[in-house]
Amino acid sequence: MTSTDFSGKTAVITGGASGIGLAVAQALYTSGASVVLADINEQGLRAAEGHLKKSAPDAHQHIICIPTDVRREEEVRELMEMAVTICQRIDLVVTCAGIGSSGSIDTFASSEMQRLMDINFMGTFHCVQKALSTMRKQGSGHFVCLSSVAGKLGNPFLSGYCASKWAVRGFTSAVRAELEGSGIGITTVYPGWVDTPMVHQENDALLGVNAQALLTPQQVAIAILQAVSEDKRDLTLAPYADITRALQLYAVDPDKAERKMGLAMQQAVAARSAQEVPQV
Repeated sequence: MTSTDFSGKTAVITGGASGIGLAVAQALYTSGASVVLADINEQGLRAAEGHLKKSAPDAHQHIICIPTDVRREEEVRELMEMAVTICQRIDLVVTCAGIGSSGSIDTFASSEMQRLMDINFMGTFHCVQKALSTMRKQGSGHFVCLSSVAGKLGNPFLSGYCASKWAVRGFTSAVRAELEGSGIGITTVYPGWVDTPMVHQENDALLGVNAQALLTPQQVAIAILQAVSEDKRDLTLAPYADITRALQLYAVDPDKAERKMGLAMQQAVAARSAQEVPQV
């Protein structure tokens, strides 16, 4: 999709009830696109629909809300089929549904690791696979798949989240090559910390989350639409000096980068432990 005009297009957005998903939906809807919002949060979907209608009260294109658990293949198939039934086409799929979870690998539950992979990676896989036949018939379409800077960096205490986001990175790279020449594009998005409910839920001093340095969902949404219009393959959004340096080091010397991140985390743990020692 190389046009900057989204008018008349149809976009399916998972995780559309809040955060980046809702911001992307609003940006598209106000640009004239019909939006199909999918989320496991039914109440959130209803609120999102009202929010979109208020943001563009004179718009007449579709807002379709479909409760969907992206872990379930059949629900994702029904989501894409409903989008085609109502809108006749799917021009854009944006996979924003995702969760975060942190913890030491020593105690990280296997069930939590599985949940991260099921939602963050398998949810992406299901969406791409179930929308692909429609895009092939059209001879056009575009996927936007949310990874994370954690899909390029090995963050201590984020082993599960990193695993799921590296999986998205590898998957989209392989599928992009597979779709070469088909008229179907894929943009993989690697944002740093974004001001979303997920980040605040997982906020931990060890993870270095600085609420004043967060990207906004709206900033990410604007960048995503621009990337789609330019058919970008990689959209990395990391406006923080420390993350930028880490990404640069990983690109040239991943071994050194891992050691530095490990040492930095050990120092942070030691500093916090010292602060927590009661004074006598």
